[in-house]
Amino acid sequence: MGALGIDGTWRSYGVTVSSRTALATVSVWLVMAVSAVAGPYTGPLIDAHFHLSGPKVIDGFVDAMRENNVSRVIILGVGGVQREDPVWIAAAAKKYQRSVVPGVPVPNPEAPDAAKKLEDDIKRTKARIVGEIHVRHVSRKIDRDPSGEPFTKLFEVAARMLTPVVIHDELDDAAGAKLEKALAANRKVTIILAHAGAAAPARLEPLLQRHPNLFVDLSGMHFERKPSLATEDGPLDPGFKALIEKLPDRFLMGIDAWSPKAAQPELLDRLMKWTRRVLGELKPEVAERVAFKNAAGLLHLD
Repeated sequence: MGALGIDGTWRSYGVTVSSRTALATVSVWLVMAVSAVAGPYTGPLIDAHFHLSGPKVIDGFVDAMRENNVSRVIILGVGGVQREDPVWIAAAAKKYQRSVVPGVPVPNPEAPDAAKKLEDDIKRTKARIVGEIHVRHVSRKIDRDPSGEPFTKLFEVAARMLTPVVIHDELDDAAGAKLEKALAANRKVTIILAHAGAAAPARLEPLLQRHPNLFVDLSGMHFERKPSLATEDGPLDPGFKALIEKLPDRFLMGIDAWSPKAAQPELLDRLMKWTRRVLGELKPEVAERVAFKNAAGLLHLD
């Protein structure tokens, strides 16, 4: 214990510090205490980014959704990695019409007929989202230019059909410049940057400020992967928390539980609880936008 002296210092256990330092320390303690008792987000939740690793995975995932009050899941292709994606996604959407929001995979965005095929697929499936398209994926040795003609044609189709496009684009300086050029040249299309582009908030903020057609999904940033928004029990990264609360209408939440390991019931339950805990650190109105309203608005979901 201690006391504030008449000279404006805090005296405790023989240590003298300024009142300003003492107040700052108390403020930090209070912030930590509030964060610790904030509790998980309990409102509506859409998983904005999910892949199927097999035809039966959706059954266990929908069970986990029901257990954790997740109303919808957006299922995307895996950038051409799985040829079965269209069949698996269509089957999941047919079986769970209320729960599953199907996306249109684009295996090779630079194929000569990619834009025409995309338009046909959207009309046929009535899909409300496109992707995930791999733009820059270091481990797969993919480095495409989203500002080039093939992508421009895809973006024109998506804009006309009112379908946002999810891209996997691991941003460095060069990739960031190409993405910015694409955003400026295709302002009518909505681009969703998956996994926050594996980028720090300082790189994302200027892109978001300059380009209102860019959104960010926070999928795949859970405690099983890096970079992570938070460890399983630790606080939300302060840089991301500040950016999300500064631009709350530009972020979506997703789990990206693609691997067979992540599809196991126990881990799925932990991932969904982690998601709600992290969302609970945001202001309530911000959490609801990121968890539900932004995705519902972009995809015209009721």
